[in-house]
Amino acid sequence: MAGKITIDTERCKGCGLCVAVCPKNCIVISERSNKTGYYPAQACPDSALHKNDGCTGCAMCAIICPDVVIEVSRDNDAVETIRKSSLLKTK
Repeated sequence: MAGKITIDTERCKGCGLCVAVCPKNCIVISERSNKTGYYPAQACPDSALHKNDGCTGCAMCAIICPDVVIEVSRDNDAVETIRKSSLLKTK
């Protein structure tokens, strides 16, 4: 099952937790800052070293993100999108 990572780079503060937790190294910290001056995480562009197509859809990045700016879509028969906010249970 392949995954696709989407990161809201304007809201990301570049803490790097998602980079550290990704088992396939599909996320890096950008060399460009966003409008608020942070260097956000970004899904790796295709290159010899990093391939976003290596994403397994585990959603560990979305789960660990403290700012809830990462979504992971899983493509199987139907597209399933995982967000941290959808994983949190409210009482």
